[in-house]
Amino acid sequence: MSLDVVTFGCRLNIAESEVIRRAAAGLDETVVVNTCAVTAEAVRQARQSIRRIKRARPDARIVVTGCAAQVEPGAFAAIPEVARVVGNSEKLDPQVWAGDGERVSVGDIMAVKRHAAQAVDHLVGHTRAFLQVQNGCDHRCTFCIIPFGRGNSRSLPADDCVAQARRLTARGYRELVLTGVDITSYGADLAGAPRLGALVKRILEEIPELARLRLSSIDSVEADDDLLDALANEPRLMPHLHLSLQSGDDLILKRMKRRHTRGGAIAFCAQVRRLRPDVAFGADLIAGFPTETDAMFARSLDLIDECGLAQLHVFPFSPRPGTPAARMPQVARDVVKERARILREMGEAALRAHLDAQVGARRLVLTERGGVGHTEQFTMVKLAAPVAPGAILDLTMMGHDGRQLLAA
Repeated sequence: MSLDVVTFGCRLNIAESEVIRRAAAGLDETVVVNTCAVTAEAVRQARQSIRRIKRARPDARIVVTGCAAQVEPGAFAAIPEVARVVGNSEKLDPQVWAGDGERVSVGDIMAVKRHAAQAVDHLVGHTRAFLQVQNGCDHRCTFCIIPFGRGNSRSLPADDCVAQARRLTARGYRELVLTGVDITSYGADLAGAPRLGALVKRILEEIPELARLRLSSIDSVEADDDLLDALANEPRLMPHLHLSLQSGDDLILKRMKRRHTRGGAIAFCAQVRRLRPDVAFGADLIAGFPTETDAMFARSLDLIDECGLAQLHVFPFSPRPGTPAARMPQVARDVVKERARILREMGEAALRAHLDAQVGARRLVLTERGGVGHTEQFTMVKLAAPVAPGAILDLTMMGHDGRQLLAA
């Protein structure tokens, strides 16, 4: 058995798993589990996966890395099936994968000050490529453990970003997705403090052969003027923004230590929609944050219509040890689950309304494996017939099934 990498969590982890595949390519009979720590459920799934892998491959050497391994190295080292635990910074170092190494190789992530370029030119199983331009986060939202798994914010210099984008485009990727933990903080640690909008414009200007550029999750309060200008005037920047909103209630946002307000989020969506009328918005929302009342929750429900959200990622609040929110008065678990269910139902209704509005429209669809693709607005499309992945087709949307559009 050759090296296998099992990836949980975000696009950042997907990109980093490709670095691991290269760095650890010489290892045999090894499975690397690249974990996520965003919720307690994500950690539980990683633990389950480790045990399932060991049952299926009793001779495999299992190495655990990623955010959960960085935050809880001792807990993963104590799992009998785990041969080694590697930290989030260490996992990108080829020397760490040379030989057996220490059983626990997890350093101080807060001591990492530089985001080094990784020469990735292929992502296994992905039609679009993820370009990591930033890592870490300087903010300390009270519910979030990720800064302790990723460290403080650090950005990839623009020259390296452009070189990596050019390399991926030359390999045939039609769409690149700029990824990071907090990509709208891009550049604050670099000389001259360039912003994300300037980077977006430079990539599009210097790589005219790149068909589509997309952004991963952004923090609306950090969106700069150049970024908004690019959304308004550059058709190759895709009209889809996934927003880290989390709540629609101002007091809950304050207790979360978020930097935007309900009114600010609504105003941002309205502004972007004026600049780019075909834009679609997705958002993260947390159900049952500590102290959330029924009235506060209702304001999160109202936010779906107020912002015109088309897709939701719903997270039942999960107390993470070591975070301030874990010490706040908790909402009963059955209430948390019920609010998450209601939010998901509202999200499904919002998606159906978005799909209804797309029927009859012509959309440029990037084809993917499995007979599906995505529009410019990142709406999934079921193709009438399978097409090789990586093509961009001009298709008419004939209907939908409640989850995806159906193309002619």
